[in-house]
Parts: sequence; structure tokens; C-alpha cells
Amino acid sequence: MLLLAIDTSGRQGSIALARAGNDFEIVGAASLTGGTFSAQLVPQISQLLATHGFGKQDLDAFAVAAGPGSFTGLRIGLAVVKALAEVLQRPVAAVSLLEACVFASGTEGRIMAALDAGRGDVYVGEYEIPAKSGELPREHMLSRNEFLSQAKGWRVVTPDVGLAGAARAAGLNVVELPAISAEAVARLGWGKLQSGETVGPDQLEANYIRRTDAEMLEKMGS
Repeated sequence: MLLLAIDTSGRQGSIALARAGNDFEIVGAASLTGGTFSAQLVPQISQLLATHGFGKQDLDAFAVAAGPGSFTGLRIGLAVVKALAEVLQRPVAAVSLLEACVFASGTEGRIMAALDAGRGDVYVGEYEIPAKSGELPREHMLSRNEFLSQAKGWRVVTPDVGLAGAARAAGLNVVELPAISAEAVARLGWGKLQSGETVGPDQLEANYIRRTDAEMLEKMGS
């Protein structure tokens, strides 16, 4: 299976091409410069495929970072995957970047994934690994102070240097990760494809994890 993975969730983005089957291999990858994803993404995909002797018809599946992250960046990546998946009639694995952090960490137990959401906020995902039957992970947003308070008793995994430093200073158990990229999205996406966790193009949506209006008003008043 030839899998194309895309991450346009942040200031910098990336794409990766993976060959998956009995073994998993990253065939190639490319970086995307923030601010110009819309102009770069399709040409970079074409170039990556051509460099390794493939065309878009050779693609068997897609994995895409569905959030949380930049509104504009996520929309661009998801729109391209939707279009390709619809034309080629291929399955799509929507990947949470918080879940990708947990997957990349390779740790077990009570795991709290954290990503900087800007403006003093933190995207947080709470996971139990191995997962208990019927128990779903919780992904939400906290202020930095709330995060540092609520993360006590959890193992924090994050690729954000600032958050890792603040968590360590607060006495938390921290695993600092390399930056999450399309390669990590591809690896987690392959697992989802194997287990049948796929969506059709019409079901593919961004997961922004924003605060509710009530929470925003409460934060402004505090």
C-alpha cells in the first residue's frame, strides 16, 4: 500500500510518502513553508510522487492531520485530501495531532498530550494506554495554569519546548518529543487504516478544539 500523509496544522507543514504492508517504510518526505501552503501543497505532492517514480493513481490511501491547529492551515490540507480521495476513491485516516504525540512517545499509562495553542492556552488530550474498553480519550483546551495544575499525576508528552520546560518546572513527569510531522501522521494513520478507522471525503472535518463562547467570556472576565 502506498500512503500519502499531510500535515498543515502549524506554521511549518510537511508531506510524507510511505509504503506499508508487512513492513512500514517512509519512502520520502518534504517540508512546506508556513503561510504559503495553498500554493505549495499540490505541486509538492506531485514532485514527491514523481521523484520516487509514482503518479497520483498509485496512491492507495491518505492520512491527514485533522487538528488541532491553524484554522487556515488545516482547511488547506483537508481540502486537498478530500479532493484527491474523492477523485481516486481512496480511504482516509484522520489523525489527531494529540494522539500522534501519544503514539510517538511509545509510553503507557495515564498520558496527557499537550500542544501550545497560543494566547496562553494549551491543547490537551487525555489518554489511557492501553485503552480501556469503551473509554474514549478526552481532547480539550485549558489555560496554561489550568494545564499545569490538572496534569499532576499524568505523564505529559509534548513536542513544544516551552510547555515541556514549564511542566518540568512544575514538577511534572515530562517526555519531550521531536516535532510532530507528516511522518508521524503516516505511522499513526497506517494503524488506523489497518483497524478500519477511516472516513469518506464528505465526513472529513477539522478538529479545532476551541473554547466555547461561555468559556471565552469567563476567561475574558478573569
